[in-house]
Formats: sequence, C-alpha cells, structure tokens
Amino acid sequence: MEKLTFYALSAPEKLDRIGAYLSERLIRDVSRHRYGYVCIAMEALDQLLMACHCQSINLFVESFLKMVAKLLESEKPNLQILGTNSFVKFANIEEDTPSYHRSYDFFVSRFSEMCHSSHDDLDIRTKIRMSGIKGLQGVVRKTVNDELQANIWDPQHMDKIVPSLLFNLQHVEEAESRSPSPLQATEKEKESPTELAERCLRELLGRAAYGNIKNAIKPVLIHLDNHSLWEPKIFATCCFRIIMYSIQPQHSHLVIQQLLGHLDANSKSAATIRAGIVEVLSEAAVIAASGSVGPTVLEVFNTLLRQLRLSIDYALTGSYDCAAGVSAKIIKEHEERMFQEAVIKTIGSFASTLPTYQQSEVMVFIMNKVPLPSSQQSIEAGKAGENRNRLTQIMLLKSLLQVSVGFQCSNMLTALPSAFLDRLLSAALMEDAEIRLFVLEILISFIDRHGNRQKFSTISTISDISVLKLKVDKCSRQDTVFMKKHGQQLYRHIYLICKEESNVQAHYEALYSMLMLISVELANEEVVVDLIRLVLAVQEVAQINEDNLTAYNRCALFALGAAYLNLISQLTTVPTFCQHIHEVIQMRQKEAPYLLPEDVFVERPRLSKSLDRLGPEVFFWQSKISEVLGGSGYNSDRLSTPYIPQLTDEDRLSKRKSIGETISLQVEVESRNSPEREQRAPAEEITYETLKKAIVDSVAVEEQERERRRQVVEKFQKAPFEEIAAHCGARATLLQSKLNQIFEITIRPPPSPSGTITAAYGQPQNHSIPVYEMKFPDLCVY
Repeated sequence: MEKLTFYALSAPEKLDRIGAYLSERLIRDVSRHRYGYVCIAMEALDQLLMACHCQSINLFVESFLKMVAKLLESEKPNLQILGTNSFVKFANIEEDTPSYHRSYDFFVSRFSEMCHSSHDDLDIRTKIRMSGIKGLQGVVRKTVNDELQANIWDPQHMDKIVPSLLFNLQHVEEAESRSPSPLQATEKEKESPTELAERCLRELLGRAAYGNIKNAIKPVLIHLDNHSLWEPKIFATCCFRIIMYSIQPQHSHLVIQQLLGHLDANSKSAATIRAGIVEVLSEAAVIAASGSVGPTVLEVFNTLLRQLRLSIDYALTGSYDCAAGVSAKIIKEHEERMFQEAVIKTIGSFASTLPTYQQSEVMVFIMNKVPLPSSQQSIEAGKAGENRNRLTQIMLLKSLLQVSVGFQCSNMLTALPSAFLDRLLSAALMEDAEIRLFVLEILISFIDRHGNRQKFSTISTISDISVLKLKVDKCSRQDTVFMKKHGQQLYRHIYLICKEESNVQAHYEALYSMLMLISVELANEEVVVDLIRLVLAVQEVAQINEDNLTAYNRCALFALGAAYLNLISQLTTVPTFCQHIHEVIQMRQKEAPYLLPEDVFVERPRLSKSLDRLGPEVFFWQSKISEVLGGSGYNSDRLSTPYIPQLTDEDRLSKRKSIGETISLQVEVESRNSPEREQRAPAEEITYETLKKAIVDSVAVEEQERERRRQVVEKFQKAPFEEIAAHCGARATLLQSKLNQIFEITIRPPPSPSGTITAAYGQPQNHSIPVYEMKFPDLCVY
C-alpha cells in the first residue's frame, strides 16, 4: 500500500487507471462473494483518496463513486455500511478543483431508502438507518456550498432527504426518558438514529439561504399531513422548534408565512388538525421574537381572525361546506371551541413578540373587526345572525384581551387612541353580560401598568391599605391630559354598567378593580373628586332604585361603594374623611351587614329585602364628604354637585335610556341634595300618562333643538359673506334700539325745570351726547 501510494503521488496521471483497475476487481469480488478482497480494495481506495489531492483526482473519484454505489446496491448490510463509511470520508475532503458532471441523485435515493430500513434484526436495522443518515449528511456537506454541483435544495432531493430525517426523528423516546442535556447523554444515546437525524436536520437548515427555506419546509408540512402528526401536536411542535432554532433568525418570518399558508390550505380539515397547526404557529412565533415576524404583520392576524370566523360558522352550521352540497363531515362543537381557544392563544403569542407601536396597530385592527350595532358594519339579522354576531364579538374581544395582557405602554394617549376607545366603550353598553365583562377586563389590563390588578381581585373593606403594598407613581402630564380628554367618557360607562341588572359578582369585581386602578394609576385631585361623585351617584342608583334592580344588584352596589370609599379615603389620607367612612362602615356592620362586600360577594350572599326602610346613618352623604374634603383643599363646589351622566345617541342605540333620566334634572338634583327625601311627600302623582308625555315631549324638544342648531351651522358654513354680514348687522341694529330704550328709562336723569343742567360754577351748559347714543362707523361695531 505504501508503494502504491508513493507511485500514485509520483505519477498522478496514472490515478485514473489505478482507480479503474481497483473498481473492476471490487465489482468482480462482490459478485463472487469474496468479501475479504472487497474490504481490501475499499481500504486501498480510501487511502489513495486521502493521500492524493492533485488536479486529476476527478477521474479517480468517478471510479470511487462507482464502487461505493456497487456496495450500496448490495443486499448485505455490512457492505452497505462499508460503502457509506467510505462515502462519508470522501464527503469530508475539500477538493481543489470543481466537478462539472458528477451526480449524486443515486446516493440521495439510496441513503433515503436506508433511512427507512425495516430489517428484522433491531441492531442491524439501527446500523443501516444510521448509515443512511450519515450518507445524507455527507451528500449535503459535499454539495451545499458548491455552485457547480446539482442543487441539493431542488424539491426532488428535499422531498427525499427531509422525510427520511423526520421518519427517524419520529421514533424518539418520550421526553421524560431522555437526558435533559446533551452533555449528560450516554454514549449509546448519542449514537441513536434520532440524535443523528436531529443533528443532520439542524445542519441542513442552518445552511439554508433565503431562497431555499421554502423547499426545506414544504416536505415537513407534507410529512406531518401524510402521517397525521398534527393531532397529538407533540412531534409537530418538536419539529418546528428544531427548525426555528436552526435557521438564520432573519428567515423566521418565512417559516411563519408557510405555516399560515398551510393553515389556509387546511381550512376544511378537522378542527384537531387546524388546532395542531395553530399551536405550532404559536410556538414558532415565540421563538421568532428575536428576529422579525416579518413585514406583513397585519396579514398574520388577518389570517388568524379569518380562521376564527370560519370556525364560528362551522360550529353554527355543523358543516364545512354547505353550498357545495358535499356530504359534510360531522363537526364536533367542543373541538371547534378548542381550535378557537388555540387561535386566541396564538394571537396573544404573536402580539407579545411585537414592538409596542405594532401591538397598538394590531389592537386597533382587531377592534375594527368587532361587529357593533353603532358601527357601519353589517349586523346580520335573524336568530342565526345574532348567534354569529355574539360569538364573533366574544372571540374577537378574547383575542384583544390576550394582546392587551402583554401590552406595556406608559403613555395612555398612545395606548388608547380615541377611535379605538370609542368602539371599545360602545361594546361596554351591550346587553350581553359576557361581552361587558371582557371590555372591563381589557380596560383594566391597559390601565394597570404596575401590576396592582391582583391586589384588587377581591372586594373587601380592609382597615389598613398598607398590607396591599400598592405601587403608586405620581400622575404624569400625559395621564392628566388623557383623563381630561376621556375621563367623563369612562365615568359615564362605569355608571351605566353599574345599572345593568344582568351583572354578576365578576362584573362588580371588575368595576371595583377599574375604579381602584384609575385612582392609583391616573388620579390627580380632580379625578379623585370625580370618582367619589361617581360612586355616590351609584349609591343613589341603588337607593332610589328607579331601574327596578334586584336585591342582590342593589346590595352589590352599596357594597362596591363602601369598599371603594374605604380605600380611596386611606389613599387621600384626610383623617376626617377616613373617620366618616369608617363610622358608616361600622354602622353597617351593626345594623345592615348585607350592605358590605364581606356579606354580599360570597358564595351564598346574605341579602335583605327591606332596603327601602334603611336609616340615613348607613349611607355615605355627599354633603358630609364635601365638607370634610373641602376643608383639606379639595374642590368642595365640585364635590357637592351630584354626578349626572350625559346621555348620547350611543345610549339610545344600545337601548340604555331609562325612564328616570327623562324627568327634569332639577327635580333630580333637588332630591339628591336633601337627606330628608324619604320624609317628604311627592309633589305630584306620576302616572303612566305623565311619564309617556315627558318622554315624548323631551325627545321632540331635543329633535327641534338639534335641527335648529344644524340649520344655523349650515347657514354660517354655506351662505355668502354679504348675507351673513347683513343678517348680523340687522341683529345689531335691533339690539342697539332696544338698548337705547333701556338706557333712556334707567340712566337719563329727570329734566330740570329750566331744561339745562347747572354746572359747578353756576354756569348753564348744554347737555353732552352720551356714549351710548353716539353713532360709530360700521367697521367699529362687533
């Protein structure tokens, strides 16, 4: 062998003849089953190959590859393994000169076949499969960086290589039985086909350029489809975890786009399959956070929301394709629900990987998809349409909640733009209790920027607020601007939600959290005053009970007010205020414990039906609170003014206009301000007819007023300048003449007998023209 190697190195031109001779001998020995000589010939070829790196090695390689192919074609496992080992040694050699005509098609096919070996003997089967994987690894290494070679990324090769590796990955033991880290893995485990296949797959994907990712991922999706591997989803998730960590980070969004495309292609597959794809998407999105989810962020959410809508339709109609008349598969509603939950979770995962400004865009995008009665979107009529609308609203708001939970923004003005907040709050006035609760939760997650939410999860009247360990920052300028702009809108909606009869404990807990979080996160002195007025107005709602609320609703509102005022009094640290609140709470504990959260917000609330016969000592009085806070520098005038929400068209649209609100505000204010209200007899008897008349009249007057305003605005917008000037001039002249008459009566002194006024020196002088009688040029008159 030493002499042969020396000769080959001395006379490189003889290499091809040496290779041809050895190849001929090996083929003959294989066919005659003289395996000892086969091993010798192969050893000789290997040594020559390792030693000779001259210009003319290409022809010798041809002979070498022909011999390896002959060994791989053999049915003897040992020969196949021998051939593979030689090929791997060859694959690790970096050749000096490129080859223009070498083909590896046979090797890709044969190694892929070996990866799927089903030999009866387990040890032999394992060895053959491992040889196949090593062979594929060798082919990839040999071809991936050589532009003159056949392109290994072509679908014809990828469709063989990738499934072969996945097939071996499939036979992985359960995660519990595997060692937690490669360093602790045993030698035997390192040599398993699974480990080898994973290493090979990682190496393949790590070398993939931008244009090749698609060809590498497509066979993975097809393999998972063909072998029904989406449903348990463990293997699919494992595969895509390997893929996402192996590819270059800047290519992550390509994988996500392919998964989205695959989800669309499987729109009519079983819910479990779609749920599996979505779960994998969710995992991939979290890993892709370090790179980029890609330029088409909204397209990702659009696809997921479209799938959500389709799923709702499937669950309602019970068929994947009603129009086509195809025999529909049986749809299980609980499976569709699982799929919907998976989509919502994925929307949250995606959003959490985005920067704040994109999260904000996504939330506006989702909110615009929610069908609302007040919006221009078509609301489907009929029972099925109502169900579809309700389910769509709930699912989209759930998605929005998922996004808002991970959203952190210090500036509330950018976090809640006006258009978004208006749509969100209009959903808060819907009759569906579940939808109202979602809206409250979304608002809470926006306002809570210091993680105080959990501290207000249970409503109670604790005597020392310090145990809550609240994180309170000074209200920033942006927060002050936000509350000036949107505060009244928020208070109004909180007030109206409190009046809903369908509220349950969860609603009151959310309202309590909302009030407290506004007090902690966004409150300045003015906001605190407004919140106290709001809570007192809510107490008034429960006290007067114009909306015919149940005993539970009324007790819950009383308890909510007590819990809030108890905490806000401790936050404001005004001793007299704290004392008044504490006295009322103590009085309630003695005489009316059913007005406190400890008795109302429990599994079996203890209620009382005699709520109309309560004494004045168990109520919080606006006059008293105004007095004690006014003495500490708070705006007592504002505090003593009862809170009355402004009615808007939105309330009428959502059927929230109550009869009580149409009665004169003056009567309402008067009744609120007088503690002796219970003792005073009603001024007049209110019958159905008077109520009806009050409603009709107020609506008619409002309509006339609105029409008059519209005409005035239209006139000043469209009329020519001369007409407006003439109109104003006529008005001014009329006003001037009236003023002249008034001044004539009131200011001018009585005439003296002589008709002149005597001056200080006794000299008579003419009466001067008063200013109001002087005529000024038109331009001076405003």
